[in-house]
Order: sequence, then C-alpha cells, then structure tokens
Amino acid sequence: MPGLPPTDARGVRLAGADWMTAPAARAVMHALSAAGGQARFVGGCVRNALIGRPIGDIDIATTLRPEAVQKAAARAGLKAVPTGLRHGTVTVVADHHAFEVTTLRVDVETDGRHAVVAFSDDWRADAARRDFTMNTLSATPDGAVFDYFGGVDDARAGRVRFVGDAATRIREDYLRILRFFRFHAQYGRPPADAAALAAIRDHAHGIAGLSGERLRQEMVKLLSVADPVPAIDLMAATAALEQVVPDTCLGRLAPLVAWETAAGQAPAPIRRLAALTAADAGVVADRLRLANAESERLRAIQAPSPPLPDRLAAPDLRGFAYRVGVTVAVDRLLLAHAAAGMPADPDRAAAIGELAGWRPPEFPVSGRDVVATGIGPGPEVGRTLAALEAWWVRQDFRPGRQDLLRKLNETLVQPASPRPS
Repeated sequence: MPGLPPTDARGVRLAGADWMTAPAARAVMHALSAAGGQARFVGGCVRNALIGRPIGDIDIATTLRPEAVQKAAARAGLKAVPTGLRHGTVTVVADHHAFEVTTLRVDVETDGRHAVVAFSDDWRADAARRDFTMNTLSATPDGAVFDYFGGVDDARAGRVRFVGDAATRIREDYLRILRFFRFHAQYGRPPADAAALAAIRDHAHGIAGLSGERLRQEMVKLLSVADPVPAIDLMAATAALEQVVPDTCLGRLAPLVAWETAAGQAPAPIRRLAALTAADAGVVADRLRLANAESERLRAIQAPSPPLPDRLAAPDLRGFAYRVGVTVAVDRLLLAHAAAGMPADPDRAAAIGELAGWRPPEFPVSGRDVVATGIGPGPEVGRTLAALEAWWVRQDFRPGRQDLLRKLNETLVQPASPRPS
C-alpha cells in the first residue's frame, strides 16, 4: 500500500501474558500449528495488552483456510462453529472459552458497506485492510509483536490513525467514520488526527447508506464510554452526527454525563441517546433499528406523564419510581436536571443515586380482598383498589397488609345500595 512505513517486527514482546499462556489459548494455537498453519493473536487483545487495558475477546488469525481450521480443531478435540465462513471466520471453543479464528484476507471489492474478500497467506496484506494502525498489531504465541504500520507508537500515544489514506479507507466502509469516533473516545488523546477529520468531513454523507443495525451497534458502544462528549462534539463538527441521530440536541449530553457521575450511575447509552435528540422516539428507533426494550425505554424517557415530582424528598421520589419504574425514574430525573442546565448538585445527585438502588415493594392487597368486603365484581373493584394503592404510596409504602385491610373497611367500602324488592 503506497505511503505506508516499512515493516518493523522487532523490539516489542508480550512475554508471559496470562491470556496468551492460558491452557485454552495454547490448545487452539497448538491445534493450528499441528495442522501446518501459522497463527497469531491479532487486534484488540494485542493492542490492549500493550497499553495496559483489560483484555476482552481473544482473536486469532491464521494462514489455514476455514475448512482446514475446522478439521484441525476436530483433530485436537476442540469444538468448531462455522460462524462466518464467507469471511473466513470459525469460532473454536476450548475449555468453554471461544476464540474467533479468521483466515488471512485481502479485499477484492468494496462498496462502502460490505467487502468481498479473498483468502491469503500474507500477514502484512491482512493488516493493511484493517481500519486503524493500532488495530493492525499481531503477536506470535511466544509474544513477538508484529507492527507493520506504526500501531505500537500510535496506541501508546493515543493516536487513532487510519491505515494509509484516510479517505480511501472510509470509502471502503463508511462505518469506519463511526468507528473512528468510538475508538477516539476509548483510546484517543487530543488532538484528533487532522487527516482523519478532514476525510470524514468530506465523506460524512456516506453514512446515510449504512444499515440502522450497524449504526446502532457503533453508537451504543460510543455512548457507553465514560465520557463520549469530546467524540460526539467532533462528530457534530464534521457533520457526521446529523447523519446518524435525527434532530440532534448537543447541549444536554455534557450536563447529563456530569449528573450521572455525581449520582454514581453507570453510562446508559439509551439515556444518553435521549439527551442527544429532540426527535420522537419512534423516529430514532426506526433510524437506529433499536431493540424493542431500547425503544420502549426511550419512549418512556420522553413521556410527559406522570410529571416529575416537585420535590426530591425520598418519599416523593419513591412514589414517582413506583409509577414509572426505577430505571425510567432515574433516567427522567437525570435528564431533566441536565436539560435545565443545572450544575450537578451533590445532595440532589445523592438522592437520585439512592433511588437507583431502591426496589419497589409489592402491593399486598388484591381485588379478591376488595370483593371480600362486599363490593361486587365490576369496575368498582378496580377503582377501590387503585384508591387504596394510591393511599399506600402516599404513606411511603409503610402500611402492611393488615393496615391496608383496616383502611379498606374504614374508608373505602361503601354500604351496598338496597336491592329492589
């Protein structure tokens, strides 16, 4: 690939890393080498090991073709699942640990959304088709790191840089625009790579052709980082954000992150998405192909009723959470404070944080108890039960079952009207 620095495969090692020497990893590597193939750890596990980040999935690349990988696994007594044969991926399971094993590839054809690949035995060519330099790293089972494009230095410096020409890489797959911002949020340090931003600005329109499912996946990951605000601001400045999120509203996200932190709440992508848009939940759900539960949560956050409590006293907050659910109550309270532009107040934040850990009690009276008082089956049973439950909530859920039954008999049971003779 023109303009790329020369190969440098010397001087960096991951000797003795636990995840590399674990029996399951060694079993997979041994199975591949016994079948005559070369195999290396690739991508995120190598990158994160070099910069001291937690290791998630362990991916492996090999010169063996997918069918040979399956046979090698079977000979070694390992389970092989053909999870992506068209793209060269077989999931090999050893000691209940899954490893994605992918044959080296080169791109034959790209259209901005998908790539047609051909299998290869060229490690450098396989690395050259990846998105960012920090993701091109590979390591042999004994820990020798191969770095063809300066990925080690970029990872350690927090530089998210495309492999080769940024515009070319983006045109191969426009999702790389979103991946750039997500990786910048996770691994980057300012300033962001100028060449990447310029290419993104010129090609942001290409995002419109991507599927909602792919957009959702990247946005959920981006909005799950501790502080996505700088990356989101860059997305807005390059016109990328408006291609993903309809009717964007930037001013609420930074205050929301501050309130979440003050209240001790983990990042919630759907809550943050609600802060980012003024569009109807249905429009957003359609654009990003949100799961049903995500769509329902977004809709509940946007709902105007029941209204937020006037006070942040614990009984009022618990009553509100009982009606809408604890998760939605916390969402709406945090977002309301962020939308009002209020600095994160420690006492208010602590009250919301305490609410997040509350578990609503179960109402200990049923319709059968109402019928037992003499009220005949029908709408009056539901109205009576609802009134009793509302009183119980106003009492901060303190009355027990016997107290509720007394209240039912004292104040809510009306004498039956005389029946005509």
